[in-house]
Amino acid sequence: MKQVRCEVRGVFVAVNETATAPVVVLTDGAGRRLPIFIGLWEAVSINSAYNKEVPPRPFTHDLFLALMERFSITVHHLRIDSEEEGVYYAQLVLEADGRNERLDCRPSDGIAVALRAGAPIFVDEGLLAAADRGGSISEMVDLSTFLQK
Repeated sequence: MKQVRCEVRGVFVAVNETATAPVVVLTDGAGRRLPIFIGLWEAVSINSAYNKEVPPRPFTHDLFLALMERFSITVHHLRIDSEEEGVYYAQLVLEADGRNERLDCRPSDGIAVALRAGAPIFVDEGLLAAADRGGSISEMVDLSTFLQK
């Protein structure tokens, strides 16, 4: 299926009477978006990379990129390509010695790494179409605002 280039729109927290859940939102630039529920620490890491913050000590995703750099491995792109029972699946496509290798990863880890590496993020067209069901991002609280409370 066709892959659509997406960008991170932001990291938010969805809050209702029964749960609080971090969400990273991807958008294709044409108004469609893909919200992906993630863990808190992954949300903090993605938010840090999204805002180009440099932590005093490296996050795990920074360590991963430093290790890759040492061995001349680059991130070619992230591909979010399937969903099963509400769980999204992704692959980091890495380049080394003129060849590409795919690594299975959680979308949240892949997004954190891709943002830091300046690598593009692609989403399967069918996933975007299925996820674009309405709902407002404005109903969610920005992660930085949420953490300051």
